[in-house]
Amino acid sequence: MTKFTLWGLTASPYQLKMQALLDFSGHAWERWPEQGGRLSSLCMLLRLERAKRRGTVGRFPSMSEALDEYPAVPFYTEDGRRFYYDSSSLADYLDQHPARHTEALKPEDPQRAFICQLIDEAFDEFGLYMVHHMRWIGSARSTPMGDMTAREFRPLLLPGMAPLLAARLYRRQVSRCPYLFSVAPEGYDAGVSQDRTAPSRAGFPPTHALLEGAWHGYLAAMEHLLSEQPYLLGARFTLADASAYGQLGMNLVDPEAIALLEELAPRTFRWLCDISARQHCAQTGSLALTPALQPLLQMIGNTFIPLMVQNENAYEAATARGETLFNEAAFDSHRALYDGRLLGYPFRAVVKTFQVRVWRELKASWMALDAPHRAALERDYLPGASAAFEGIPAPVA
Repeated sequence: MTKFTLWGLTASPYQLKMQALLDFSGHAWERWPEQGGRLSSLCMLLRLERAKRRGTVGRFPSMSEALDEYPAVPFYTEDGRRFYYDSSSLADYLDQHPARHTEALKPEDPQRAFICQLIDEAFDEFGLYMVHHMRWIGSARSTPMGDMTAREFRPLLLPGMAPLLAARLYRRQVSRCPYLFSVAPEGYDAGVSQDRTAPSRAGFPPTHALLEGAWHGYLAAMEHLLSEQPYLLGARFTLADASAYGQLGMNLVDPEAIALLEELAPRTFRWLCDISARQHCAQTGSLALTPALQPLLQMIGNTFIPLMVQNENAYEAATARGETLFNEAAFDSHRALYDGRLLGYPFRAVVKTFQVRVWRELKASWMALDAPHRAALERDYLPGASAAFEGIPAPVA
């Protein structure tokens, strides 16, 4: 049985997602640098940074050089020399190289596989915005993540540097809120020091109400679903569960957010705690698409899908006018910005190329379904899907 090394932090929802995937699949893992020695961690960091500079860090089975972008964390490796990233791709890798899991992380049935992929990407891309907001705005007064991250980085730090890193991380993550879709209204007061107060941004509509409304909607949908079945696609754990756990479970250490989560969605809270405690491992059972999924897929259809459509349209418009800078670098330079609407709220965002790749892969998966399967999914779970995935105008009601 292989032991994986995960180079990452518990602050990352994708780290939590990878841990849950490896737990289910029967692989041992360690989280570095926290669980590595000082010399070993420094050597691995140097190898990882060299691989990133050379562009040899992979995404299984392959990456898109034009659209992908390396994350800050997490990465994974089996031998300490060949590094990979992307939590969703880890599920593909594990299914193709099974250890102890006899049940696939991605369903074999085409319709279930597509819904699994859709839920996975929706939580990864839009879910991140909600839970990052609930940490740095909802739990601004109490989140311990700066101190926790500094402690996990301690093997790489000189004595006395941990408090400096913690303070820097708080400032950095709060300042990144607008890039991650959370824009405060002008004059916003979080009741904390200015360097921990999420900023507004000139010309950007505030999005706090949008994200908090979406978070409440997703929790209500999860409560409904988990009251009917133990996991999102039926009787056992899949990639869809890993993604929902990674994002929503990120807030399990944020006191104010967790109190609200436990109050609003007690079943979901217990479900997250059970996965954290590895109660999802070695479970078997059937998968099915059931009516209990409808509220969650409706939230995805009202948030993630229109956001991806608007992002891809903006990417195509930007490249047509010669734009070459995207993602966070473009955001910091006030380039590749676009205006849109979501849940009735206006927003301004930067084009994200990795979301273009995600959306195009989803569209390809949709088109790979045969016509009767697409029609059934659109009828029962995803009204208007053909308009989004195929660019076909929606029928007039």
